[in-house]
Amino acid sequence: MKWENWFSIDWQQVLGISLSAIGFYAGLMLFTRLMGLRSFSKLSSHDFAMTVGIGSILASTVLSDEPSLLQGLFAVAILFLIQGVISVVRRKIKPLKSLIDNQAIILMAHGEYLEDNLKEAKLSTSDVQEVLRKNGIKARTEVFAVIMETTGDMSVIKSNDVEPDHALFDDIRDSELLLGSIKK
Repeated sequence: MKWENWFSIDWQQVLGISLSAIGFYAGLMLFTRLMGLRSFSKLSSHDFAMTVGIGSILASTVLSDEPSLLQGLFAVAILFLIQGVISVVRRKIKPLKSLIDNQAIILMAHGEYLEDNLKEAKLSTSDVQEVLRKNGIKARTEVFAVIMETTGDMSVIKSNDVEPDHALFDDIRDSELLLGSIKK
């Protein structure tokens, strides 16, 4: 590749990229309206995979001749269809939900690190400490729980005088470590 090619573009390329981007954008808006906003949420690992996949297809479709706009839109339509099927399966067939989704895991409970869970999540205490600092935590005693969510995000729940709602924690592995001392 010649150096000058890095800084060149002709009117045909401008037109092709513009039309592809507009067509792809219109297709994404249509698919999102049909399948719902869940399509771009980051609630689970398969949602994240969907977003990455669409981004990759978008880049390939808009910036090159292959795949064509229709091929790119067809590939995205298939991703939306797969995600729709997975969403239905997750809601309707509970045993398969655990095979499809990651399970949230407690990394810290009542200010104490859960070393086995940290090891399983392949995290260190300093990883959790960073998240605590970003959430304005000044002492471990302020922490009710740190939970690694199904997406890999970490939720920090501060200790306070409010009794925890058990329903908020029942889908988390080892939730009894948070709620065990509280009467149900």
